[in-house]
Amino acid sequence: MTLYDVINCKDDSKVQLIALKSDFEKFIHAAVSDNTRTAYQADLKHFIDFGGTIPSTPEIISQYLAIHADTHKPATLARWLVSINKAHTSQNLPSPTTSDLVKATLRGIKRTVGTNQRQVAPVLKNNLLEMVNELTGVKGSRDRALLLIGFAGALRRSELVGLTYADVEFVEQGLVIHLRQSKTDQLGEGRKIAIPFARGSVCAVLALKQWLELSGITEGPLFRPITRHGRVENAALSTQAVAVIVKERASAVGLDAEKFSGHSLRAGLVTSAAQAGVSAWKIKQQTGHKSDAMLNRYIRDANIFVDNAVGAVL
Repeated sequence: MTLYDVINCKDDSKVQLIALKSDFEKFIHAAVSDNTRTAYQADLKHFIDFGGTIPSTPEIISQYLAIHADTHKPATLARWLVSINKAHTSQNLPSPTTSDLVKATLRGIKRTVGTNQRQVAPVLKNNLLEMVNELTGVKGSRDRALLLIGFAGALRRSELVGLTYADVEFVEQGLVIHLRQSKTDQLGEGRKIAIPFARGSVCAVLALKQWLELSGITEGPLFRPITRHGRVENAALSTQAVAVIVKERASAVGLDAEKFSGHSLRAGLVTSAAQAGVSAWKIKQQTGHKSDAMLNRYIRDANIFVDNAVGAVL
């Protein structure tokens, strides 16, 4: 069964059929992560529900973009195009997403509605110290370790909850995290992240040691759900749980929880390091950023008051 057959099914089972081992899914399984594959499938379902088909035409896709321009961000529309493009190219079909008409439509939408995206607030060093202060008990120990390791390792939510006992190595200088795979490491080559012992009283390495000793974890996921009775479960935390923990702790110290998310830990390390004068290449070594574009945005925001033109005048 090909993707063309799946997409053009007219019965109610067409969505479920997309999950079969079709040519498209075999391609996706080999090329992308589980999260990306799920996103592709959701995007294709959305396009099919709209009335789209594979193969499609530039006119249909341009209409699809235009109809959703007022309800979805340009970045979302661009992601849809990537999914539709994959659906074509994986079947050796010419992709209408690269046509001048589709490109012009997306460019016009961007110029009309803008491209500004919501940027979450970073958890800065002083925020972090407040957030982990006075955390006690089983849940408190877990949350303290999770927040500190997420910040110090500049980890994405998926990377944080994907860590296992076998991925961490305590050494003389602190901790080495063996990150097996990440969003920008689709081939699974992995990389090492060093987290040294802190000079102050709040230390990510010691926090993780304390959590492991308290929880008794000697294998499997590092960060796990905890029942209301304080029992540590066997499964890993979800990525959504990381966001909830960050928001809970932000609210507890008087910050606006709506401005924070799981990504705030990674953004916080970048911003705090930039404010401390750490070079861009050393920050990239910790974060694993492949390009300077996103990193420079955080650094630029962090240094917005450094050598400020108004400060030199007034």
